[in-house]
Amino acid sequence: MAYAVENWVPYLLYFAPVALIVLYFSRTKESRQRSHLEAQAESLAAGLDAPISLHPVIDHAKCIGCEACVHACPEFPAHQVLGVVRGKARLVSASDCIGHGACKTACPVGAIKLVFGTAERGVDIPQVKPTFETNVPGIYIAGELGGMGLIRNAIEQGRQAVGHIVASLEHASTKSNEGRSRDKKTLDVLIVGAGPAGLSAALAAKDAGLRYLAIDQDSLGGTVAHFPRRKLVMTQPAELAIVGEMKFAETSKEALMEFWEGVAQDNDLAVACRECAISVDGERGAFAVKTSAGVRSARTVLLALGRRGTPRKLEVPGEDLPKVVYRLTDPAQYRGRKVLVVGGGDSAIEAALALSEEADTDVTLSYRSQAFSRAKPKNRARIDAAVEAGSVRLLLASSLKEVTPHAVHLEHKGRALTLANDAVIVCAGGVLPTPFLKEVGIRVETKYGTQ
Repeated sequence: MAYAVENWVPYLLYFAPVALIVLYFSRTKESRQRSHLEAQAESLAAGLDAPISLHPVIDHAKCIGCEACVHACPEFPAHQVLGVVRGKARLVSASDCIGHGACKTACPVGAIKLVFGTAERGVDIPQVKPTFETNVPGIYIAGELGGMGLIRNAIEQGRQAVGHIVASLEHASTKSNEGRSRDKKTLDVLIVGAGPAGLSAALAAKDAGLRYLAIDQDSLGGTVAHFPRRKLVMTQPAELAIVGEMKFAETSKEALMEFWEGVAQDNDLAVACRECAISVDGERGAFAVKTSAGVRSARTVLLALGRRGTPRKLEVPGEDLPKVVYRLTDPAQYRGRKVLVVGGGDSAIEAALALSEEADTDVTLSYRSQAFSRAKPKNRARIDAAVEAGSVRLLLASSLKEVTPHAVHLEHKGRALTLANDAVIVCAGGVLPTPFLKEVGIRVETKYGTQ
């Protein structure tokens, strides 16, 4: 017996540490899964289970629970977007998902697909091919209009779309035995929109030697130019043609605008501001784009429009009063006034917070739902702190019913409420320019949790 025990000693010395390591990792994994389950439960209880953008759907028949997607998410570890519950990956905090898409790439077994909308909430998306070309040959879409709201995604799409445009033009020139240089008046590409996608596309077009022009109905920077002062703009490194890598992790609106203006000036980009696209006629190779400045000829058209160019209205009595606006540009102009902000997304919260920093400003934030399911966690934390400090009055489960010259009338948790009021700022998002797209001939689909 002694001999037998002595023979087992080397094996025990070898296997004991291995067993301890296995036990440690097993316990650690169980602990992580418990925390993921708790995060999911908290998200459901708070009503934060609705994704706000492009988001993952996991095929649990394929998922092996390896957690690669959990760690690949750029929001991790600051925010627990994905987690493993009962051995399978799940979207445990849906409202924190902002559409990076890194989880799909990281999955080793192809168990993740990225979709727009949910079974309950549809999202209107124009039909776009992998080349960014729409169902209308020669017309392309990149950026927010195609459902990709992240600045990084818009930049990438603008650059990639021009790459496909270059390939199509070269193919057309070879096929027709006609070089681009023969027609000096016709643009190779007209870029509609000078936000992140449009500016990235303009750089790519210049780098490729195309005849191009970017137009914008407003100003350089697109939607970003109209964010409130000091708004934090969440970005990630992205590749710009000519310029190289854009190394922003988190920056302010002012810093980003300064960067864009410098890029446009240093590279002498062809950008025409205050020029609005009205209609597009013709076909690939010979488009006539009517704008507020006249008619421009282009072989291809890239629509890099935002989805928020036309604000969504509430359709309530008194909404046409001059004191009702749909964008906060300068909080200082509301100093000392009674202001109602309507909305539950990041723009509404950030507007309320910016206004609350102005002296003697009475700020009320009204949102129809019970929780801020469409806002970033950082903004939710900031508004909670402002409410606790008394600088913002928060009315969840409320809706604006009427606006009068000196008051607003709301319904709050089933009861009528009237507040003295000097100004109303509606931050309810924008309306997809569907009429314009349909006139052009572009098909628009409503996505209910589909790709």
